[in-house]
Amino acid sequence: MKNIGYLAQDISILHRQYYKDTREEFNQINLNPTAACILLAVSDYENISQNQVARSLVIDKGLATREINKMNKLNYLTKSDGAGKTKVLNLTDEGKQIVDKVQKIRSQWWEDRFVKAGIQKDSPLVSSIEAVVSTIVDPIEK
Repeated sequence: MKNIGYLAQDISILHRQYYKDTREEFNQINLNPTAACILLAVSDYENISQNQVARSLVIDKGLATREINKMNKLNYLTKSDGAGKTKVLNLTDEGKQIVDKVQKIRSQWWEDRFVKAGIQKDSPLVSSIEAVVSTIVDPIEK
């Protein structure tokens, strides 16, 4: 059995391969995989703030702001003033359609990988990864 320390490397390999494999599909809808994840977060949580998006995805606030501004210009989401300096995000109708495409791209990639590896969707691997991530990311209240 491989030392568990290699798990981070293995996860990085999956992450890079996902980006590589899906880049063209995301380019067709004017997104990159990071922007796609931001849209999914906005879809999952109505009135989510830019800061909450950055924290939930564990990305730099500057990167989140740049990607959010691009998606705002593409009319995928709206930004409105919240309490204080907070910017609240919501999807436009066009953004909702794009989220459907993003979900299909992401789901198909993982389904293909699981089939190729002989892993079932209900594998304990999935819940184990979710448990580890929950120790890193603070939950967002709906």
